[in-house]
Amino acid sequence: MTLAERAYLPAIFQGLSITMRHFFRAATKKQITIRYPEEQRPFSPIFRGLHVLKRDEAGRERCTACGLCAVACPAEAITMVAGERKKGEEGLYREEKYAVSYEINMLRCIFCGLCEEACPKAAVYLQADKMAPPRFERDEFIYGKDRLVEPTAPDARSARGIQLTPEQAAALAQRMAQQSA
Repeated sequence: MTLAERAYLPAIFQGLSITMRHFFRAATKKQITIRYPEEQRPFSPIFRGLHVLKRDEAGRERCTACGLCAVACPAEAITMVAGERKKGEEGLYREEKYAVSYEINMLRCIFCGLCEEACPKAAVYLQADKMAPPRFERDEFIYGKDRLVEPTAPDARSARGIQLTPEQAAALAQRMAQQSA
């Protein structure tokens, strides 16, 4: 090896030439910075976003508090308390057993989708078009049933975590009205 090669001078100049080429090319290209939250990048087709606890066609909660989602969660972000349905609550819950409390700690969640795959009732769903919104306090990242359960009406949506669009909520409310009539 020559003295220049031993001092890595050709490699240094090659790296500098690549850096300068990209530096001047970037100045002429369109801006690649995205001004979040006003602008958002398009989501990947396999993106897993905000969690939702789905309802069935009659508007009842699908979750039966079996605990498989909590067991499947590698980050141990899901906690729940099971309870038994009381007389007169048949329109609220599908089965005799339901989740009295269901919480997901979004700070621990790694959005792997294993909870969605483990659920035998298709109750847990990770939306492909919504991200967990930014917050300032730690306790706001613990999502309870008030934010996770799919609402039936657009005005019943939680202000802290909106899952349904008004059109989706209206369609669900219409189906529920037809079922009860």
